[in-house]
Amino acid sequence: MLIAFNKPFGVLCQFTDKTVPPRPTLAGFELPPGVYAAGRLDQDSEGLLLLSDDGPLIARISSPKFHWPKTYLVQVEGDADEEQLAALRAGVTLADGPTRPAKVQRLIGQPDWLWPRDPPVRFRKSVPESWIEMTITEGRNRQVRRMTAAVGLPTLRLVRIAVGPHRLEGLAPGHWRELVQ
Repeated sequence: MLIAFNKPFGVLCQFTDKTVPPRPTLAGFELPPGVYAAGRLDQDSEGLLLLSDDGPLIARISSPKFHWPKTYLVQVEGDADEEQLAALRAGVTLADGPTRPAKVQRLIGQPDWLWPRDPPVRFRKSVPESWIEMTITEGRNRQVRRMTAAVGLPTLRLVRIAVGPHRLEGLAPGHWRELVQ
């Protein structure tokens, strides 16, 4: 079984949390029993999370050696210019080494279909913001956020819209659907 879930902002990609008070987890969304996350989205990120009850499939999806592309909509602080986008396309050097090149394109504003974030991203009149679409084939911890920061574009909002051939389209935050493998 393979499940597409639209993980809301503030939800952990696990089924339990031992902090006091506990934070929201996947357990609050009536997912089928026996499924586990194939990869992660940090608590501050939203969007497509794949879950499965098939261990080898989870390993293929989440392991960087299989190069499953992951595509994100990224709202960044600043007006993304061609030099910054070219640096992301070439790959940047992070504290844990160079990244693989990313596919990157600048978008004309926030996509019409994107839901409002709760809580909203802070808005400052004096600081411009822009949107980019970015595809990576690695899965380092907070990689997209670290890559955009490395080129001078701190991430304000991060929404994963695709993992491999699977897309988020038509799936509201907190909802899931079974996928055909």
